Amino acid sequence: QVQLVESGGGLVQAGGSLRLSCAASGGFFSSYAMGWFRQAPGKEREFLATINWNGGITYYVDSVKGRFTISRDNAKNTLYLQMNSLKPEDTAVYYCAADQDYCAGKGCSHRDEYDYWGQGTQVTVSS
Repeated sequence: QVQLVESGGGLVQAGGSLRLSCAASGGFFSSYAMGWFRQAPGKEREFLATINWNGGITYYVDSVKGRFTISRDNAKNTLYLQMNSLKPEDTAVYYCAADQDYCAGKGCSHRDEYDYWGQGTQVTVSS
């Protein structure tokens, strides 16, 4: 059973930065496509970014392209999301997810692709 644990959330002012981490255990992290999603109160869970098993292919939703960067360190079984130029509308619970089947790029942007989810970490951006 794969376990994913997010960390790094918190309160930040608009224009600031945060780096989220997602530590994986219990599976074969280096073979999984990984993704970041978020869910704001009263809204559906939204795809943000995905990265393939070796980090060579990434894909972002337009709303975060150029501001957020997804990366991974397979030696550390850890996924990251660097978030810059944060806006109040980025306020949400952020989740990482793992897809144990091969997936890359836009094809990994759907919630149903992912098999395992973390518990989420809260990000709050004040204006």
